[in-house]
Amino acid sequence: MIDTAVHQLRELIDGAAFEPGDAGYADACTLFNAAIERRPAVVVRPASAADVANAIRFARQNGLPLAVRSGGHSAAGWSLCDGGVVLDMRSIDTIDVDADARIAKVGGGCATGAVDRACQAHGLATVTGRVSTTGIAGFTLGGGSGMLERRFGFAVDNLLEVELVTADGELITADHATHSDLFWALRGGGGNFGVVMSLSFRLHPIEPVVTGGLILHHADRGVELLHHLRTVMETAPEHLAVFMFYLYAPDDPSIPEDLRNKLAAGLMISHSGPPGSAEKDLAPLRTFGPPAVDFVDETTWADLQCSIDDPPGYRNYMTSDHLVDLTDDAIDVINRYAHELQRGPGWVVVFCWGGAVNRPASPTPLNRDARWVVHPGAFWEDPAEDENVRDWVRNFRGELRPHTTGAVWLNWVGDEGDARVRSAFSDDAYRRLQAVKQAYDPENVFRSNHNIAPSA
Repeated sequence: MIDTAVHQLRELIDGAAFEPGDAGYADACTLFNAAIERRPAVVVRPASAADVANAIRFARQNGLPLAVRSGGHSAAGWSLCDGGVVLDMRSIDTIDVDADARIAKVGGGCATGAVDRACQAHGLATVTGRVSTTGIAGFTLGGGSGMLERRFGFAVDNLLEVELVTADGELITADHATHSDLFWALRGGGGNFGVVMSLSFRLHPIEPVVTGGLILHHADRGVELLHHLRTVMETAPEHLAVFMFYLYAPDDPSIPEDLRNKLAAGLMISHSGPPGSAEKDLAPLRTFGPPAVDFVDETTWADLQCSIDDPPGYRNYMTSDHLVDLTDDAIDVINRYAHELQRGPGWVVVFCWGGAVNRPASPTPLNRDARWVVHPGAFWEDPAEDENVRDWVRNFRGELRPHTTGAVWLNWVGDEGDARVRSAFSDDAYRRLQAVKQAYDPENVFRSNHNIAPSA
């Protein structure tokens, strides 16, 4: 029955449709998280909004689950579904930069790194992710945290318009004036409301040369480094973004021999202000030293943005929690669990927010009163280690909980249940999201995500 239906679907679309065994199917079903293995009945790579609408109708008429893939970075594997229909949006990847208006209109299947490079060609930038292979649609719908956020807010604070196909196959445009309730929900409510065809962003001038990179210390200096960072960021300018991390230093000639393959504590620095101010602005950070490695240098914005890309092909599991204050007790928990980090390309990251993050120009659904975010992520290869590694993440969360606000950044977590989804929003915002869901997707067609059920 499905084979016959897929043949009919192929007659209706201009794009491609792949079944198991077809060339292109395996690529579409390979996600960033290698622990996720799912086999959809058909993968549609659309050429237009009409193709997307036909794929949605096909799924609904045949009683099949539907998933939407952009970059494939969903920690929970929401980009795929077993036995259903996957819309692989990577074919919708056009980027149109209007430099005079300072607006970029990008396809829903673009990677954030491609957006960075297209905008940089005009001396402009918007808020995109720290990993350049992330899909722009999923990144933005979840809020969009990036290294420019202290200056310009989250990606959703720079979002001007969204074109999307709804559950009933209608192509609509949502902005502050049209479908304003939906536009509010799209700026943090995730992929619950439709399939994004394009997003339009406000752009900002960016210097042709920025300063940034990694500084590494031995891990036994982690507590001191977190204390130092906490002090420095109280008065740091908003064009300085810094996050602290623990990770295993690579086995590379650029790393001192006594640090290779050893746990390190470090800083990732991004200075996007005037180049002449970089030395002065970074001076307080550099008083903590000397580092084992200092890779901070002048570079282009797009190159800095892809300099810390996580490697694909590993199993991974991650979570996040918000903190108003980075207390001494919280630092002790972070440091203790970081020293139990599994070998591999995983990390424990501590982000510093503040600045424009905490003063949005217009309301969004997101909980955004945190000053700090703790984000542990484990990467490993052996499936036999799955439960041990996941237990490390869960136990980390459990011990850190007394120091957190209870809120969460959903872009950085897997499937942690309905209560965690709700905790990303205030009670009023969650009820409003449910009402928007009821209006635009009352049958919960778009449920392969951090799902928000319709209010009914």
